[in-house]
Amino acid sequence: MTTKIEIPSVGESVTSGVISAWSVAEGEYVERDQTVLELETDKVTMEVPAPASGVVTHAALEGDEVDVGAIVGQIDESAAKPAGEAPAAAPTPAAEATPEPAAAPAPASAPAPSAAPAAAVVSAPSGGGDVKATPLARKLAEEKGVNLSVVTGTGAGGRIREQDVLGFVQSGASSAPAAAGPVAGSREISVERMSPMRQKIASRLVEAQQTAAMLTTFNEVDMGAVMELRQQYKEKFAEKHGVGLGFMSFFVKACVQGLQKFPLINSYIVAGPDGKPSVQSHSYQDIAIAVAGKKGLVVPVLRNTEDMTFAGVESTIKDLGKRARENKLELSEMMGGTFTITNGGIFGSLMSTPILNPPQSAILGMHGIKKRAVEDPNNPGQIALRPMMYLALSYDHRIVDGAEAVQFLVSIKDAIEDPARLMLDL
Repeated sequence: MTTKIEIPSVGESVTSGVISAWSVAEGEYVERDQTVLELETDKVTMEVPAPASGVVTHAALEGDEVDVGAIVGQIDESAAKPAGEAPAAAPTPAAEATPEPAAAPAPASAPAPSAAPAAAVVSAPSGGGDVKATPLARKLAEEKGVNLSVVTGTGAGGRIREQDVLGFVQSGASSAPAAAGPVAGSREISVERMSPMRQKIASRLVEAQQTAAMLTTFNEVDMGAVMELRQQYKEKFAEKHGVGLGFMSFFVKACVQGLQKFPLINSYIVAGPDGKPSVQSHSYQDIAIAVAGKKGLVVPVLRNTEDMTFAGVESTIKDLGKRARENKLELSEMMGGTFTITNGGIFGSLMSTPILNPPQSAILGMHGIKKRAVEDPNNPGQIALRPMMYLALSYDHRIVDGAEAVQFLVSIKDAIEDPARLMLDL
């Protein structure tokens, strides 16, 4: 009995994805609910579990784009689970084809090259008819000219998988001996298809610039008061709540206050019942936090931040950030934000103009903290070195007026420079 491996539905907006990796090689045994492949969509990377136990057969390759509902393989449930070493997959006729005659062996007196793997990558036929390898590995070795007998397998029972061949090619290419005489720097060119997530990011950023009347206003904020507050209470805060007190919770709560004062910044432009532009307002503040994930920028959303405590904000951001880097975010966790915060300062950015996250009407950009000579807030008329941060607010001028955007940014500045305002809701 065989069971089909089918691409499951991820969400209404996701219709296809790319097989980024098979977790179980061709001919290997898989347990029910064990991850059989990773599917990368334009929003998330998800693991597809095996629907049954048995031996896996691939019907699609890594890198193939497949539609939701497509059959990408099957599982032979009648195959017995190997007691020890897994049997090698039966080679396909193409893989068993007789290779072209190899070059004549070098004379016995010729010294063996020091980088044997590199030489095999360059000119050796795939060979290895008696070597345990998956059909995909054999096909890739044939294409790359790799002798399978010198490749170490990491599959069950030492079987060579396509990942082993790729790793061998990459390591061999990097260790190939240089040609005699002067050699110029590398001039290799490689072309790699954009991942679905990268394509989606690109299209959304272009969409934002083409459809919105985007404008950016700037201000600067003295971080001294927040830094002193953190220094004073960080140990007690971590001891009680089990999470560190960062800057982001202050900015999230400051944005909540600002969005409540200026609700149009927390709104969308949408098509009304008659098809004409309308304003969709929100009684809640769902703030998206831009996070650099493993495969691209993602923006998980903090729901109802108006009801969250500082500890709640910090712990939620920590959890979302960790899962973003592990590609474990759910699609639902990245949908529905009403406002976005991005912090380029963690990468060293001093100033930038963030691009809107459609359909949102504004995005706040945080930046690096640098000591600059400014007027001392405690001694008017005197100059002092203060920890300053530039803030940038990009907004859609179709719905938000400049005066409103400036006042919103000033309200954030006031709250950060005097954190007591956050506690007293002023």
